[in-house]
This record gives sequence, structure tokens and C-alpha cells, in this order.
Amino acid sequence: MFKELDSLLHSQLRLAVMSILLSVEEADFVYLKEQTGATSGNLSVQIEKLREAGYIDVNKLFKGKVPCTVCSITRKGIAAFEAYTQALQDYINRPSIS
Repeated sequence: MFKELDSLLHSQLRLAVMSILLSVEEADFVYLKEQTGATSGNLSVQIEKLREAGYIDVNKLFKGKVPCTVCSITRKGIAAFEAYTQALQDYINRPSIS
């Protein structure tokens, strides 16, 4: 039986954001936008969905007088990402029927 995939992580952009955040301590909005090639509006929506799920923390602060949004992955987010990638591995490694 196939495991159900986390629909929140099955989105290409949300998966990309999670992958980036796994490899850094934190990332600001501009960096995530540059790395993913997403529009500001779409990235904002996807970050909010990940935040609402508890997968990432979002901190809004100022660098000088410029507003800055900084994201970091949570333990829940790491666990969800690991479960998602394991489920994908199970799909890939499933024996074929000949």
C-alpha cells in the first residue's frame, strides 16, 4: 500500500522553500524569492501556508528602516519533510510486478 503524500509539501514551490530552509539556519524573503524564481505574491502565500501548518517560523523585523521577513524551518517541518521524502522513496523502491 502506498503512503499518502503530504499535500502541503507536494506543491513545487512549498517543497523548494522547505528544501532551502533545511540547508540553512534561516533565510530571508529576498533570498527565497531569488532561489525559487517565484513571484513575491505567490511566495508570500506559500510561506503563509507553511507557517500556518507549523512547518516554518516567520519573523518580521527591520534591517535599519527596511522591513525584512526571515523564515526558518521548525522541528515539525523537518519531521514532515523527512516523512514526505521517505514516502517518495517508498514509491520509487516499490517492487515492479512483471
